[in-house]
Amino acid sequence: MKNFKQIFKEAENAITGIAAAPGIVIAKVYLFTKEKLEINEGDITNVEEAKNNLTEALSKSKKELNKVFAIAKEKMEGKRAAIFEAQMMILDDPILLGNINSRIEKEKKQPEYIVNDEISKYQSLMALAHEAYMNDRANDIEDIKNRIIRNLQKKRWVSKIKNDMIVVSDSLTPADTILLSRCNVKGFVTDHGGLTSHAAIISRSLNIPAVVGTHNATRHIQDNDTIIIDGFHGFVFVNPNEEQIEFYNAKLEKLIGLQKSLEELKDQPAKTVDGKEIQLMANVDVTGEIDLVVTNDAKGIGLYRTEQIIEELGEIPSEDEQVKIYSNLSTRIYPKPLVIRAFDIGGDKFKFLDFTEPNPFLGLRGIRLLLENEKMFRSQIRAVLRASINKNIQFMLPMISTVREIKHSITLINECKNELKHEKINYDKDFKIGIMIEVPSAALLTYELACLVDFISIGTNDLIQYLMAVDRGNDLVSDLYQEFHPAVIRTLSHIVKEAKKAKKPVSLCGEMAADTLAIPLLVGLGLTNLSISPTTIPYAKRIIRSISYEKAKILGEDCYASATVGEVTEKLEKFFRDNSITRTRNII
Repeated sequence: MKNFKQIFKEAENAITGIAAAPGIVIAKVYLFTKEKLEINEGDITNVEEAKNNLTEALSKSKKELNKVFAIAKEKMEGKRAAIFEAQMMILDDPILLGNINSRIEKEKKQPEYIVNDEISKYQSLMALAHEAYMNDRANDIEDIKNRIIRNLQKKRWVSKIKNDMIVVSDSLTPADTILLSRCNVKGFVTDHGGLTSHAAIISRSLNIPAVVGTHNATRHIQDNDTIIIDGFHGFVFVNPNEEQIEFYNAKLEKLIGLQKSLEELKDQPAKTVDGKEIQLMANVDVTGEIDLVVTNDAKGIGLYRTEQIIEELGEIPSEDEQVKIYSNLSTRIYPKPLVIRAFDIGGDKFKFLDFTEPNPFLGLRGIRLLLENEKMFRSQIRAVLRASINKNIQFMLPMISTVREIKHSITLINECKNELKHEKINYDKDFKIGIMIEVPSAALLTYELACLVDFISIGTNDLIQYLMAVDRGNDLVSDLYQEFHPAVIRTLSHIVKEAKKAKKPVSLCGEMAADTLAIPLLVGLGLTNLSISPTTIPYAKRIIRSISYEKAKILGEDCYASATVGEVTEKLEKFFRDNSITRTRNII
């Protein structure tokens, strides 16, 4: 049978997109299109009637979203379902509603026109950020806007989908995704959207394969076409031929077998054949993933992304709210460690700030933003300290680039400790502080920075982006985002060696560790602690238990000496072949 590269290379019916939710599915298509709403800009004669119509439309929209929220809570973990609570808050926003009512009174225009114009202003501001995250949030607001307008026009949301089909659409709102999932949808394909879109997040929560951001799927796919979704690689095959169907049916069969074999490894250590143990920890976005952390036998949480709390709540949580969240996590994972990263906001997450920047990824983000907003930073520091009484919490600072940032942060942490001591509030006196190495300046100063803290963690997502000077969300240059570039490998090697020279533990928590092809390389470079998504842990464990540490070290040296990405990739693939290791990506 041909391999994946051959199948894809020869395919004239393939559409590429973003692999948003893993899985493989072959099924018929339901082309989901919404009626385009025509906006009436006409004048009104009765202002009070118009305002009452708006109130009724808002009330109807709330009822609809409450129904969707109830369905979401049945299907997915509560925190993720809170997406809809955040949407409902928009319907109660006093400033937005005040502006709309005021304009109805002054301009005497149809409410639907003013609703459309007023909410579109928010969307335009988000579009100015030119970031995928903000575009995804603008799509959520589009849903609210259209829902209000549809109810003003007394129209209903209609879907004629049959069970067991793949939904193909220009875009999907969170409500669309939930409501369509009731029909046992097999997969989702969209023209627009990214990994941070709520439709993608919901798809992953519901375990429904999805490929998003295809740009042109709706132009090439018709109702009742048969398609294959490859949610691992981000490909869609339209009306597949017999060879493609046979290929993917074989992959599905192997995948089922692999998942069964992985279950047998649950209680086994991630130890190489020559006895080198690698600690596999979990990256966690929301508390609902804690079950996967336990199920897959993670050695702890190596990265808890606290900024996701802000997204789910729609606001910055109070100190007490944070204490509750962190304490719950600490208790559930005890006695394993929990590494809490300070709010890593800024960059593409400006919706909580009062300003914008022309180049946010090089602006006020991560630790820079926290140090400029001491009140918010102190609140989080105090919350983490208060939650640390189980003595398994560690605190990590994001986006460090200078010695001064560490010293300033430690000063604030010590001040917060003194405050709690004065207030007679307990906390872990041996509380450990670490930093993220994500920018070249920090990588070059690894030894000096490591000497100031208790541990370091390498964030490969941003590190590669800044090393290669490439925005991985930009289609024009995303192919230059190369995790196997020799410069990346040499930088990782330098960080590991310098951290060990400073006698400080070093881990890696970026997406690179989730690439099964990279695992022997990372082990060979000397990394003994990898933090990855909970679902990837069994696959990583399987590979680690199949390799020799001594051979992995030789592989690391060979890749370090390479000059091109092609050379590195070839050596890694040869390593898997020579050692008869089945790569997850090869299977699926």
